[in-house]
Amino acid sequence: MEPVGRAAFLLSYAVIFLLIGTDSTLVRAPRVLHGVYGQPLLLPVEHLFRVEDMAEVQGYWLFRRRAHDFTQLVTFMNNKSIVEMEAKMNNRFSFHPPNASLLINRLDESMEGDYKLVISVIFPSRAGMVKDNDNLVHVTVDVPVSTPVIEMSPASEVVEDRDSVMLRCSAENGTRVVYEWYRNGSPSRAGGRLSNSSAPDGSVLTISPVRKEDIGDYTCAAKNNVSLKTSLPVPLSVFYGPYNLAVSSDQGLRTGAVFTVNPGELVFFDCSADSNPPNSCAWISETNNDTEVITTGRRSEVVAYKLAHTEEYVCRAFNNITQKQDETRFTLVVASWGAGKEKHFQEGSFVSPLAAIAVSSLLIIGCMLLVMLRKTCHPHRVIMKIYNRPLTEQKGPHLSGHEDATEDFGIYEFVSIPGKAESTQASSKSLVRLDSVQDLHTTIYDVIRHIPETPTQSLLK
Repeated sequence: MEPVGRAAFLLSYAVIFLLIGTDSTLVRAPRVLHGVYGQPLLLPVEHLFRVEDMAEVQGYWLFRRRAHDFTQLVTFMNNKSIVEMEAKMNNRFSFHPPNASLLINRLDESMEGDYKLVISVIFPSRAGMVKDNDNLVHVTVDVPVSTPVIEMSPASEVVEDRDSVMLRCSAENGTRVVYEWYRNGSPSRAGGRLSNSSAPDGSVLTISPVRKEDIGDYTCAAKNNVSLKTSLPVPLSVFYGPYNLAVSSDQGLRTGAVFTVNPGELVFFDCSADSNPPNSCAWISETNNDTEVITTGRRSEVVAYKLAHTEEYVCRAFNNITQKQDETRFTLVVASWGAGKEKHFQEGSFVSPLAAIAVSSLLIIGCMLLVMLRKTCHPHRVIMKIYNRPLTEQKGPHLSGHEDATEDFGIYEFVSIPGKAESTQASSKSLVRLDSVQDLHTTIYDVIRHIPETPTQSLLK
């Protein structure tokens, strides 16, 4: 069959089953497909019937670009098809019946539009044809987006409550691109001081006026149906403050806005605030309704001499960029409360309070034991009694040396050794003194006989 005759046959056949067919759901296709420019795209079709149950299948694909009329792309019957009714469509599609899925070999802008499948099936068990013409697929062709870039105006730091900032995000490549904004990784949605109404695609973010809470790193995400890219972060810096002004000191006792210190103690006060750039400080003394700037800077030192003296002070902070200022007042009271010494002891010693209490308790217990011992034993009286004792009591009884002479009673003989006369005579010096002893060769009886008897003892009795 000639190609022209075959085409005419298929067209006439299509007209016949369109006129006599019964509507039903034979296949299912997606409603929307997103394709990438230059890439292939498959229009998948799912059969809701078994091919084995059919006697014959036929159909065709139609294409409509934007508001134009439908143009026929492919006509098929059973396992045969006629592709490209027009020469310009040649090699753009692939089709393999009885599978009704259509493959677009390479997408470009001209292939974007609506694709419609009309299919009819003849079943042996049914009379006539079953037709399905409710399969419309919308195809979009998108160019992937490139990495976007952020431009900020003004590019320098801005002042809170006075300046505005505009952030613009743009991607060089991409179709149907929409933009989303993030601050420190969290979505930054429009509302209040934030607006992106100047660009429908959300590429411009305006902050008016800026404030401290707007500080952070801003990124934008550019995306379309087929791709997503995120920009590098751009920091936003804001001059603000001073906020949360406060005075502090490591010395003395603080109660609210009152500082109590010991007389003569050197006290340092620090004045701090949340500010960008850092604020300058002035310390002011208020006495008897008179004010005096005593120093400038974040730290001030005061020496309190007068006991029971009270003085009012003010710390005033000023931001030279924002032209904003804040101040806080506090009272200095001079009183002997001893906390300074205790604090110094705690900081300069490794002894804990618990150890100090334990040592004090031991000292108290020791003192109590000494008192009880003194009351019970009277040590002073004992010492005085010993000191005042008579000499006769302190010394033992006098012994003459002859009380036990009876135990030594016997006959002794002194022998003269030649050459030892002098020694013998020296040893017998006590015997020479006796008048009746003239000879060294005498008996111990004679010696004892000349020993005077004491009134109480006598060895001869």
